[in-house]
Parts: sequence; structure tokens; C-alpha cells
Amino acid sequence: MANNIVVSALTDNDAFHKHQAANMRPEVVKDLEQKISAAGVEFIYYMLPTIGSKVVAKMVPAHHIKRNLEKGIALHRTAVADLQSDRAGNLIGGGIGAREMIALPDPETFVVLPWDTSIARMLCRAYEPTHFAGVGGRPLQTDSRGLLMRAHQEFTERTGYEVRSGTEPEMMWAGPGLEVIKKDGASPAYQVENLERAREIFKKVIRYATAFGLDMVEGDYEDDGQLELNWMFDRVELTSDRLVTYRQVCKQVARELGITASFMPKPFNGLMGNGCHHNLSLWKDGVNACIEPGNTEIHLSEVGRWAVGGMLTHAAESTAIMASTVNSYKRFWDAGQFAPSSPSWGLDSREGMIRISSIGRIEYRQPDSSVNPYLSHTALLASIEDGLARKIDAGDPLTQDGAKIAKFDVMPMTLGDAIVTFESSSMLSTALPEEMRKVFIDLKRDEWARYCGVITEWEFSQYWETVP
Repeated sequence: MANNIVVSALTDNDAFHKHQAANMRPEVVKDLEQKISAAGVEFIYYMLPTIGSKVVAKMVPAHHIKRNLEKGIALHRTAVADLQSDRAGNLIGGGIGAREMIALPDPETFVVLPWDTSIARMLCRAYEPTHFAGVGGRPLQTDSRGLLMRAHQEFTERTGYEVRSGTEPEMMWAGPGLEVIKKDGASPAYQVENLERAREIFKKVIRYATAFGLDMVEGDYEDDGQLELNWMFDRVELTSDRLVTYRQVCKQVARELGITASFMPKPFNGLMGNGCHHNLSLWKDGVNACIEPGNTEIHLSEVGRWAVGGMLTHAAESTAIMASTVNSYKRFWDAGQFAPSSPSWGLDSREGMIRISSIGRIEYRQPDSSVNPYLSHTALLASIEDGLARKIDAGDPLTQDGAKIAKFDVMPMTLGDAIVTFESSSMLSTALPEEMRKVFIDLKRDEWARYCGVITEWEFSQYWETVP
């Protein structure tokens, strides 16, 4: 059943025209024209998230809005792979001769940039150009944003549940005035003095993020230079768009303040890495189905336990998505830094991969701050659906002393191992289109090969004068 729906979505030659017709409704065009006029917008960024969790865009003068709503923008197909060449110099995703793709904007994502009101942005979904024989008008297989939107709709049609998510994007700031003073063995977390040092950062980030429609709710200082600022949870596709937006906001704030903002997963040994925990819940008829009324111990319903069982069952094969860089795995090797290295779960336990909160929230702790949220949520939808369909037993929760129960496959501990596990996954071969899987694998293989081919300072210190 799932396979048939995925195939039909990707072979829908009317998809482009349906999107185009929705864009060209008179009330939509008029609304955008009025917003452009009222704000004095002169230029628009038409933006498309990539497989590597970056964003590519074209800038177009705003008076062409009607034309772009109808025709979109054309980009070289390899743009979704960040125009990344492999070690042999070949462009990943089709090479120099790859055909173009068309990105159509979603009008509801129109926002005037708060730091320059002469510019606005819109997020897009990508399609095969309509003049291509056989495939014209179909969704582009390598568009991760469009994939998640379709996957969530189909998940809801099959299960009756809507999945909501809130992400916790940890990241680090460095520059003049941000130096951390602390006692040996003490953490700087939560200290108001460190928040004060970061005051201009969080003020700007929250103001700009709010202008983009993020409902900012709280934030704290977590480790040396590390801030986590959170916004209200929502449908998985909206949360993913907001995470991409948040990253853009942070980079802009860093430029304005003359400092740097980094989403590198593990910049330093002995300090916490930058995670991006996904807090998930399943909703039906306005009710969180993960909560079991009256349960004051685990707070998790049967549906919630099945969802957790599915997520843990498929955690190993999804690791390449959740921890997508070579550096990501350094989080798991640095003991005692709150990063999960085994598939387990528990009530309010930061020992496990999944933490169950007292309000029926499933906190999935594996993803880091480099994650592509569209791919991570797509993989989680598939994992949860499998858990619901097969009523997968999540097993016993962690004990109070953090003892782990070996029930699920061990998590890969390097990107190389994660690629192998990803390739063997039948679940992901269904959840992700074939071309998406191929490009993702090619990107990750190339990254791993580049890393393996670099001689590091560690190797010199270990071997220069010590071997044989």
C-alpha cells in the first residue's frame, strides 16, 4: 500500500500544473502584490533547500512576481546536491550535462527580510520541466522539501494521525566578548552571566525569527559558546521550514555582530556537541495520542509505545540521515556529553536515544545540528508508521541507573558504517525515492572518502617518531 502511494505521487504528471494553478488564483496574486507594495519590496529570493541541508536560491526583481508564481525558476539539477563534485571532479547528481529543474514558490512562505525590507523570500518545491517527455510535471525525486510534504500527507491518509515536531537546534557562537570564564570541572550552563554575554545575539535572533513567524518560547546557555533557542512545535513540514529559516537568521546575526555562528555537530572534545533533538507527538482530532490518561509513571500510551518501537527499530539504518557528517560521530564517542550512542528509551532520561517527557512528548535525541530536517522527518514518519502497523514492542525503559537493554540494532559509530547500514535498509528504500537515495549515498561516500584520504595532526603525533 505504502509503495503504491509513493510511486503514484512521484509519477503525478499534473503535480506542477496543480501547484501552478494554486499559485495563480487571483486572490493569491493580489495578496502578494499588495504585500510587496506595502513593504516596498524590490527583490525576492526564490529558495530551495538542498539534500545537504543548505539552501540555493535565485534573486529576481519583485515586479516579476506573477511570472515567477506561474513559471517558477530554473536551476541546474545538481543544485540540490550543492553542486558538489566528487574527488574525480564529477558533479554529483547528474554531472555537467544534467538537465534543469523548475522550482515553484509556495506563496504562504513569503516573508519580508526583517534586516532588509527591500528583499523578501519564498521557499519552493521542485519539478521536472513540463516539456520533458514522460516525466514532465512530476515532483523532482531529489527535492527533500517536497518529499516531506507528500510523505506527511500520505502518512495521515493511511494512519489517521498528524505528526507534530519541535526541534532543539544547539549551536555555537564565537568572537570578541564571548569568551567563557568558568571553574575547572564546572559547567557554564544556565548561568545568567553567560546569557548576558550573549544578550545581543539572542535579542537579534529572537526578533528576526519572530518576524519570520517563529513563535519563540525559550532559550538557554548550555556550554562554552553554545546557545539553544526554541520555538513552538507544529506540523513536521512547518517545523522543518522554520529550522532552515532559523539557520539563515543565525548566520545574518553573526554577520551583523562581527562574530561566527556554527552548526558544526562536534567542534570540541570535552564539551557538548550541537544536537538537534526532534520532539515528536501524534495527533488525532486535536488530541495528543501519545499520552495515556491517568498514567503518572511513563505517560506514554500504547500508540506512543508502538511509535517508539518503530523509531528504535530503524534507528541504526537512519543514522546516516540523523548524523550526516564525518564530524557528527564525534558526538557519540565523547562519553558523558549527553549524546546517545545506543537505541534505548526512558522516562525523562538523557541516557537513552529517546526521552519521554511528562507531557507525552517523544524526544528523539540522535539528530545533530547539521541535519536535513526534511529527510530526518521523512525517515521518522516511515519508522513510526512501521511501528504502528506492526505494533512493535519498544521493550522496557531504562532503569534509574541507566542500564541499557540490548533489544535493537547497534548504532553505527562512523559515517562509513552508517552509509553501509543506510544502503541495506528496505524501509528507507521505500520512504525515499530511488534517485534521492542514490544522490544522498554518492554525497556521503564522497565525504567519507575525502576524510579517509586526509593525513591528520593526530597521525603525526602518533606515528612520526613512534613506528615501527
